[in-house]
Amino acid sequence: MSLRTLAVLSFCLLLAACSKVTQENYSKLSAGMPKAQVEQLLGSPTQCSGALGMSSCTWGDAKTFISVQYAADKVVLFSGQGLE
Repeated sequence: MSLRTLAVLSFCLLLAACSKVTQENYSKLSAGMPKAQVEQLLGSPTQCSGALGMSSCTWGDAKTFISVQYAADKVVLFSGQGLE
């Protein structure tokens, strides 16, 4: 295995270990929380969509994720799956 391949694999493992999509962070979410505070806690979302003052953002992947729905940039609902 080349040194470059080893470095890339190490970096990927480090990123996975630093995920903010955890049960601990999920438990810190609450209705009414501002969008900026959620992003401070979870980082930049993996994807977002929305219209007419409503939006939905997701952090994580298909197996492990946190999803947050906003109205006027305030948390209305949130859910998670596969959190440890």
